[in-house]
Amino acid sequence: MLAGATAAILMALTPVAESAAAVTSYPVAPDTRLNVRLGPGTNYTIVRVLPIGARVPIFCQTPGTTVTGPYGTSNIWDNIDDGEYVSDAYVNTGSDGYVAPRCS
Repeated sequence: MLAGATAAILMALTPVAESAAAVTSYPVAPDTRLNVRLGPGTNYTIVRVLPIGARVPIFCQTPGTTVTGPYGTSNIWDNIDDGEYVSDAYVNTGSDGYVAPRCS
C-alpha cells in the first residue's frame, strides 16, 4: 500500500513542478542590491534585500508605485515569491511592459 501512496504523492506533485519550471527568471540590474517588499510599492515594508547578481522569477505582475531605475521608469511590480515584490524598473525583462500574467 505504501508504494501506491508514494505514486499518488508523486503524481500530485508533478503539475506543481511543471508549472514552476515554466516561470522564467530574470537578472536584477548589475551592481544592485534590490529591496524586496511586502506589496507593489515603496510604501510597503522591506522584507529582504537581494544580493548583487541576483536573478528573480516573475510569477505575476501588478501596477503600483512608479519607480525610476536602471531600466527606465515603471509602475509595474514583479511578484517574485509569496507576498514579495520588486520594482520592474530594476529587473531586466527585455520589455517596458508586462511579461507575465497580472496578479489577481
